[in-house]
Amino acid sequence: MLWRTRLLLAVVCGVAVASVYAGQPVLAPMGRDLGVSVGSVGWFVAAGQLGYLAGLALLVPLGDMLDRRRLIAGHLALVAVGMAITAAAPGAWAAFAGLAVAGVFAVVVQTAVAYTASVSPSAERGRNLGIVTSGVVIGILGARVVAGVLADVWGWRSIYVVLAVLAGLLALLTLALLPADVRPDAARYGQVLRSFGGLFAQPVFLSRGLIAFFLFASFGTLWSGMALPLAGAPWHLSEAQIGLFGVAGLAGALGAARSGRWGDAGYARRVTGAALVLLIVSWVAIGQLSWSLPLLVVGVIVLDFAVQAVHVSNQHTLTTAYADRTSSTVGGYMVFYSLGSAAGAAATTGLFGAFGWTGPTVLGAALALGALVTWAFGGRAAEVTRENVEARKVLT
Repeated sequence: MLWRTRLLLAVVCGVAVASVYAGQPVLAPMGRDLGVSVGSVGWFVAAGQLGYLAGLALLVPLGDMLDRRRLIAGHLALVAVGMAITAAAPGAWAAFAGLAVAGVFAVVVQTAVAYTASVSPSAERGRNLGIVTSGVVIGILGARVVAGVLADVWGWRSIYVVLAVLAGLLALLTLALLPADVRPDAARYGQVLRSFGGLFAQPVFLSRGLIAFFLFASFGTLWSGMALPLAGAPWHLSEAQIGLFGVAGLAGALGAARSGRWGDAGYARRVTGAALVLLIVSWVAIGQLSWSLPLLVVGVIVLDFAVQAVHVSNQHTLTTAYADRTSSTVGGYMVFYSLGSAAGAAATTGLFGAFGWTGPTVLGAALALGALVTWAFGGRAAEVTRENVEARKVLT
């Protein structure tokens, strides 16, 4: 795969996922402007995540039957529409609708990941997935930095204006620069959906999916709730200052980019276990937010390193095990991601209102522990390593 193709796909992933997460550092001003209470502002994030869930089930499987290049371009154009609706929202109902629309078509991320996996040689699949999915991390975390600055200067609506413009431009670039990806033997939509549903009975898929649910619920707990205590006593940070914590998360996540190569070498399971231990440890430092910002920064770096390492390892394992249906596999896996992220986003603001930062801290650590237990007891037999898959291909 050419470097410019990897770069374009990484940018596509970054902008698309930013449309779902960019509001996290500005939940408080969004809520004030649109008349939403502090205990309910997490639903601005959850609305996008629930839309994302619908798109995963209904749209991502189309990549196994249609030209993924055209799908990527079309979905980006509709993300732009959702962002424009949100930017112009006169009330909470319109913002929720715009975010939901953008969330549905932000599943372009999974189509881009499936495209990457399908065109990559097996020996380079993990490396290419690591690079392209780094765009997801940059979008999630980098958007917080940019969003905080934009909100301070022009207000929270400017964030969605910028994202609408970027998504529209990327739709045009995708059509111009990506090679066509025509399916030689197109399956029918009903067949693809049945295949999609059947994945949820597969042990390796279910094990990695449950890990993703706990992983991203823990991730969402931090990033959806952290802005609230930082904006209050004793810190009283601005939106721009809160957004800068995304730099720490970005540094940690990009540090895990090499995990794709570890997967190529056959260490995906070991990487997952070690990273999940780090995820639990990170919450010990994050829990000190009320008195120590340096410890919070350390916790954020470690958490995002662990999340990215597990995420890349999960996708490497699954696209290797189900190489004949990468779009459905990635889409199905991300159903767990979306449910986990939505659950974390919705729960953390309510817990913060009831128990302060202790509530989200305990929740995030418990979810990380759930992921580790799933990894430990999911069964080594359920894991399909690269060597197993290659041996099976030889036999058949």
